[in-house]
Amino acid sequence: MRAYELMVIFDTDVADATIQGHLKTLISETVEADGGSVAKVDNWGKRRFAYTINHKSEGTYVVLEILLPERKDLSVQDRALRLADDVVRHKVIRLPEGEATRRGLLGTPASA
Repeated sequence: MRAYELMVIFDTDVADATIQGHLKTLISETVEADGGSVAKVDNWGKRRFAYTINHKSEGTYVVLEILLPERKDLSVQDRALRLADDVVRHKVIRLPEGEATRRGLLGTPASA
């Protein structure tokens, strides 16, 4: 398995129920169809941007930790997020194995 971290910034005009719907349809369902799972969803809430993006000064941040089989990636989800009107920005990071293990996503975390 490979571990990924996905940060999505939604427009502040979008309701929380709509955000949850987007997370389910755009990410969770497609990840599960690829044989993976969403390990953790962390909603950071509204945060101010460092600079104005599309005439907006704040957005709703959501961070997801995702596990996928070795030969799969998040290209389908990346494309869906690029096309979604409610998404201001998103970023996908493949976590190094050591960090994923430390977070408890892969195997057992090593004691420090």
